Amino acid sequence: MKKFLRPRSERGMTTAEYTVGTLGACTVGGVLVKIGQSDWFGDLVRDVLGNIPSLLPF
Repeated sequence: MKKFLRPRSERGMTTAEYTVGTLGACTVGGVLVKIGQSDWFGDLVRDVLGNIPSLLPF
């Protein structure tokens, strides 16, 4: 079985890609936490959950 060797200039590329992906995921998570802690979002969730019974046909 032959191993594929990357050129020396591309070694560590996957580490950089994982770093960028992790940083992006943490940023999105932080924004979602901040939005989830706001008052208007809590009111929106309460309104949506309160209106669900009126949408059901039974």
